[in-house]
Amino acid sequence: MKFDINTITRENVKSLKPYSSARDEFEDFDTAEMIFLDANENPYQNGVNRYPDPQQVSVKAILAKNNFVKQNQILLGNGSDEVLDLLFRAFCEPKTDNIISLPPTYGMYSVLANINNVENREVLLTQDFQPQVDKILEAVDENTKIIFLCSPNNPTGNSFSDESVVQLLQNFKGLVVIDEAYIDFSDKESWLTEIDEYPNLVITQTLSKAYGLAGIRLGVCYASEAVISILNKIKPPYNVNELTQQKAIERLKDSEKIKQEITSIITQREELLKVLVEVSFVEKVYPTEANFVLVKVDDANKRYDQLIAKGIVIRNRTSQPLCENCLRFTIGTEEENAVLIKELKLLS
Repeated sequence: MKFDINTITRENVKSLKPYSSARDEFEDFDTAEMIFLDANENPYQNGVNRYPDPQQVSVKAILAKNNFVKQNQILLGNGSDEVLDLLFRAFCEPKTDNIISLPPTYGMYSVLANINNVENREVLLTQDFQPQVDKILEAVDENTKIIFLCSPNNPTGNSFSDESVVQLLQNFKGLVVIDEAYIDFSDKESWLTEIDEYPNLVITQTLSKAYGLAGIRLGVCYASEAVISILNKIKPPYNVNELTQQKAIERLKDSEKIKQEITSIITQREELLKVLVEVSFVEKVYPTEANFVLVKVDDANKRYDQLIAKGIVIRNRTSQPLCENCLRFTIGTEEENAVLIKELKLLS
């Protein structure tokens, strides 16, 4: 099915003239020796007295090199939530259009749909947490603009089959957004390698998980140049602050430490999995390719309260579809996991 970005872009966005910031006007110049008297900034240098680079060129250069994509295929946001919100605002007409999400999944898809007054058509995953492609395509109509896939999925931890994703990319004329927040903990290859193959493919990633930068709020969107150019039209001019950019660059350059931490988290994940299957009140441990484990227990509310009383905070997912009496354990440090394992054994 042929994808045409013009047919899914909101009419007001098509005709929108984006705000041109003071720094945008000089993006092609060597500004090192320039005197800036244009943006009403405080002239006294303290490291952050100037507005940040609105296009985050230095950060994008590293990401482009690391991921073998072009800089014009990248958009950065104030966390992945801003990236997702921009997709709604660019492509979904309020009160008219709809999106499809696949519960149990990341709750912000539904929240952002409500904020933007866009219908969220939910199509449950199968019992083994895979997309029901036929039912998804049945739910699609002429006003369906986006299908959201979280893979590896939160809170289930598993990745979706390649066959399911390809079917949706080939048979849906809107955007297929793959949220890869947890991809660094999986053996599966990122869908980034397919961006040039599928013009309707959008991939979101984050520096909050594997990169350990949740506090700086930096989300990444990879897509075709056409999609990214639309999103750039509507993003706030200085949506990623200078301190965030500096910290991201510093961390991205420390690739060896990042790899070591990911390896450690995966090792600790496997150790926790071995223990969980032996805990008496654990009824099922679900396969995971993320930095967390979903387990089914006898009484989620009871076990949650018991661990809270011991000072261990986990996530109770029992209210989510297909997740009755399920708890989600994020993988901590070796020391933190040792405490968790000790308490699980005492409760068992």
